[in-house]
This record gives sequence, C-alpha cells and structure tokens, in this order.
Amino acid sequence: MKGHIDTDFDRGHIWHPYTSMRDPLPVYPVARASGVTIELEDGRKLVDGMSSWWAAVHGYNHPVLNHAVTRQLDSMSHVMFGGLTHEPAVKLAGQLIELTPEPLQKVFFSDSGSVSVEVAIKMALQYWQAAGLSRKRRLLTVRSGYHGDTFGAMSVCDPDTGMHSLFTGMLAEQLFAEAPQCGFDAAWNENGIEDLHQKLRQHHEAVAAVIIEPVVQGAGGMRFYSPHYLIRLRELCDEYGVLLIFDEIATGFGRTGKMFALEHAGVVPDIMCVGKALTGGYMTLAATLAADHVADTISSAEPGLFMHGPTFMANPLACSVASASIDLLCSRDWEQEVQDIQGALQDGLSPCSRFSGVHDVRVLGAIGVVELCQPVDMAAVQNFFVERGAWVRPFGRLIYLMPPFIISPSEMVILTRAVRDAVRLIAS
Repeated sequence: MKGHIDTDFDRGHIWHPYTSMRDPLPVYPVARASGVTIELEDGRKLVDGMSSWWAAVHGYNHPVLNHAVTRQLDSMSHVMFGGLTHEPAVKLAGQLIELTPEPLQKVFFSDSGSVSVEVAIKMALQYWQAAGLSRKRRLLTVRSGYHGDTFGAMSVCDPDTGMHSLFTGMLAEQLFAEAPQCGFDAAWNENGIEDLHQKLRQHHEAVAAVIIEPVVQGAGGMRFYSPHYLIRLRELCDEYGVLLIFDEIATGFGRTGKMFALEHAGVVPDIMCVGKALTGGYMTLAATLAADHVADTISSAEPGLFMHGPTFMANPLACSVASASIDLLCSRDWEQEVQDIQGALQDGLSPCSRFSGVHDVRVLGAIGVVELCQPVDMAAVQNFFVERGAWVRPFGRLIYLMPPFIISPSEMVILTRAVRDAVRLIAS
C-alpha cells in the first residue's frame, strides 16, 4: 500500500509552478489516475479537464501506452544519443516525417517543449551565420504569444502581458508586432497583418525568423485567429528572406481538429516544434523538425554541425511511448472524437456568454475558453471545481477546458456544468 502524502512537507519544501514558497497555493494529493479520472488521496474523483497541461490526450493508465513503456524497459531505459542510435528514435522520427508536410524532413529530439523552442531559435541563428548573414540575429513575433520558460523562449513571449515581464532587460530584445486580430472564422482583412508587415519591411535585414503559434495562441491568452494570417505570413517571410518557425507544442496531435494547426492554412514553416501530446502525457519529450534547406545550410559551413545536444535527447522510453501514442491516435477516429468534444463545449459553455462579467466565450476543436473581465482567485476557484468533481485550472482571466480525447459525453457534462457554475458565481 502506498504511504500517505505529507502535504505539510510539500508545502514547506517543494516549489510548485507559478506559486510562492511564502504563501503557496493549495495542492491536492493524487493517489492514482485512470481514463479521464484523477483520484485524490481522500477518495474524491475528478474529471480531468486539462489533459495534464494538454498532454494526456489518451487519458491516464492506458494499457497500450503502459505496454510500450514496460516493453522498452526490458531492453534499455536510456542510452546517450551522441554516436549511438536506437529503434524507438528511428521509428518515431519516421512517424513524425510522415505526419508532417514534406519539406520537414529532419528531426532533432529534445527533452521538453521549451527546449525545442530553444533549438528552433538556435537553428535559425546558426542558419544565417552559415549563410554568411550573421547580422540576422533577432526574432520577430506577435504579442499575446507564449513559447516556454527558458531564456530564449521567454524572449519571444509577450513582454508586457506575459508571464515573463519580470525579466525585461535581461532577455534578448526581440521585435513584437500586434497580435492577430482577425477571428478564426472572420473575413480576412489585410490590415490584420499590416503591423507585422511594416516591421518586416523595416527590420528584415536583422531578422533571422518569425516565430508564432499557428491559429491558437495558448498560455498567452488562449486566442484563436484566422488561418489566412499564416498564409500571408508565409508569403511575407519568403518575400523578405526570413525563416518561419511554427510552435505546435500545444496545438499538435489533433487538439484544434487537425493533426497540426498549420493544416488549417495549408502552409509549411521552415522549422516546427512539437511536444506535450507527443508522448500522450507519459514522459517529457519534444522534437524540432526542420526543412532540408535549413539542415543543409547549417551543415555546409563551419563548424559543420548543429551546436546542441541534450543529455536525455531521444530517450528510448520516451520515444517508445511517443511512437505508441501516435499509433494509438491514428488507429482511432480522433477527428470525430474532437468534433464531438467541440460540440459539447459549444453547447456547455455558450450559456456563459450571458453573464455580465464574461468578455468572450470561444471554442475550437477540443479547446473551450471562457474569458472573464477580471482575473480569478486561483485558490478559491480551484477548490470550487474540486468540490464539483472537476479538475480545471484557470489562469488570469481565463477558465478553459482541454480534455482528453477519450472523454465521454457524461464526463463532458460534469466539466461544462462546473465551469458554468463557477462563471455564474464569479461573473454574474
């Protein structure tokens, strides 16, 4: 039998994400998780509306993914990737190349989404050095974006409203254009990209790449924008000689209703980052995919190699479960599952729009967002959801749902009803 979780020790010594050690937010001890259910140590069961920060698309304790891990343990749990290779990495790279558009033919593995962004940035910078244009060393991005918590990634997150404004002056100074304003289904207006166009026109000789989250801006505000923005962005990057990086860490593997969000626009970046749902939420793993011309250019000049190499790069356990997760996703009618979730989110969350304290309600694929006019009291609202059998973790003014794809209609009702009740209490 497992021992009791010492929450006093946790409170005194373990630093949880985005919280204070002086007055930490409450944490809820988890005993086990299975399917879409998180079971607390006291026996309460919560329907997971977060997919463990958008990663556990198949839910928890899935027998297929469990088997992939245990089978891999029988041969090796880890081996360095410098000078060695192994079947799980080769198979996973092949699957990623098959799933993504053809120009993305090179795969660089890393150990987290944020590091995959660091890798993408370094690829872009080294690309221009190799091409003899070392003055191209800045990044251009849009406001309301989020790309991770490491230093390069922080530098391209929103500098004012994002989570990293504290580090202003310590980060590389990048260029920021206005966030896309044209809604996902709205008619395209060229004015929506004029600010970015103007910055490219003015600074392209110094810009190495544009980095952006395609169609959905995640932790920077859960905003959805027109796919046509990406079509024009690709054209502008080509016109001004700038690489294009897509951060698909949150949107990849079906979350928006397409396998990758770039498919809404039918355009291809030069570099693409994936993570989160890559392993079905089992282990930390990410990948940066690059077009042939990126890899060829970097490899053609001194030092003739890409200067990055994480210790746990292409970890065999993580690659094994990622490969199994992709096979599992492709074996199911995941598109119908996401479509069903989208319908349930629209039906369940749309009543929130009638409350005066609600700024917006929006749904795309398996993402549902209620944006309030004021930030929530995190501790209070978290307890509210737990009391109603739901695991929902808002941030700022946003209460949102990103459930596992295997969720049932009745479990969706529990989540959306809990959100409506919370919004009614907060915003009416």
